[in-house]
Amino acid sequence: MENSTKIVFVLQGLNGAMPNKHTYFVVALLVYLFTILVNLTLIVTIILEKTLHEPMFIFLCGLCVNDIIGACTFYPKILVDLLSYLRVTSYIACLSQIFLLYSYSFVEFTTLTVMAYDRYIAICKPLNYHSIVTPRKVIQLLIFTWLLTLCETSIGMGLLVRLPLCGFNIDKIYCTVWAVVKLSCVDATINNIYGTILSVFHVSQVVLILISYINIVKASVRSQEGRNKFMQTCLPHLISLTNFTVAILFDIMYARYGPTTRLLALRNFMSLEYLVVPPILNPLIYGLKMNQIRRKIFRICKQKIHALK
Repeated sequence: MENSTKIVFVLQGLNGAMPNKHTYFVVALLVYLFTILVNLTLIVTIILEKTLHEPMFIFLCGLCVNDIIGACTFYPKILVDLLSYLRVTSYIACLSQIFLLYSYSFVEFTTLTVMAYDRYIAICKPLNYHSIVTPRKVIQLLIFTWLLTLCETSIGMGLLVRLPLCGFNIDKIYCTVWAVVKLSCVDATINNIYGTILSVFHVSQVVLILISYINIVKASVRSQEGRNKFMQTCLPHLISLTNFTVAILFDIMYARYGPTTRLLALRNFMSLEYLVVPPILNPLIYGLKMNQIRRKIFRICKQKIHALK
């Protein structure tokens, strides 16, 4: 096909008529609004409370910002599609969604890695923590996270847009790199190699996090304070990492090797899980588990309630 930019993709993840589409629309809208609310609540709490201006909470704030970006990239389109019989998207809109969703995924992995590094220093080397994790180091890590993601995603998008396409049917609810690559008229080996490199890199991040946690657990059992730190900050982080990694690996493996004509409901659920659950789970488990944040949120809520009386 000479000009791929003129293609209009058909998203086939929600094939056919949906008798309860208005119910799904209301549920999706409520989940979207709730996701934005809980993440904004955590961000505002961390920004307003000077006692929370610590590296761990700043990284958590960055994680919540990224979760909002992911939610705002995914939900508006799915809400429109739920009310439409034919789910279509333009070439430019599809590539834009891919860029933002993959940026969200890469930032999530790298931020979780940075947070694991922070917890490792805090628990395994507490006396050197403030000399190692300085405000300057925090800024550098945040910039590194987003610049690395920008480079990763930009290279992937550059490899994707060069492909001429000979189809327009995408067998998912939203656009992904692999779904578009499968429509290519030419060999896409380079794209597959780059995708493998990215997968190995981010899996290695998970391995590094797990190694750091082995050392953290060894250091935590030595004292009650270490055990408390682990339960309040490391356990929520571990839950976030496990949930996100399992969901995204399942989605990648199923998209490449799973059947496209069977188990549609399961495929849709798992492809949505890493976009829907982490943005809700992250602020909830950190807000409820970490005493400092929980107390600040309750205090702010009480102040607002008293102000309204």
